[in-house]
Amino acid sequence: MCLASAFSLGALAPALAQAPMALVPTRTIYPGETITPEQVKPVEVTNPNISSGYASDISEVEGMISKQTLLPGRTIPVAALREPSLVTRGTSVKLVFTIGNMTLMASGTPMTDGSLGEVVRVRNIDSGVMVSGTVMKDGTIQVMAK
Repeated sequence: MCLASAFSLGALAPALAQAPMALVPTRTIYPGETITPEQVKPVEVTNPNISSGYASDISEVEGMISKQTLLPGRTIPVAALREPSLVTRGTSVKLVFTIGNMTLMASGTPMTDGSLGEVVRVRNIDSGVMVSGTVMKDGTIQVMAK
């Protein structure tokens, strides 16, 4: 009898486990919109065949920018989100080039928007030369050596 009880409890264990949660928009979110906590709600995932890669925690989506239209009631793919831009196309940014102990600085204009860690093309304002660089946390561009 005890052995039978153990087997039946073992069968119930997965049913007692908490179902996975996913975040879904409460309204349509368009590309370029910043996601706020009020725009999403958690729901229980009931489809066992749902593909992975969806957002399940508010920290994964809060402050992120949508790259595609997100529909109400549909899971939010993490791949459909990007970090906010730190540099904006056409604005002035500081270019920093470091080689050894020497650091050179100049002003430039990004050709595209860029988020932290992205590589962007930038035109040096003084020389007109196009360079590539990585967007840094403070909004500067770390120029790459050729």
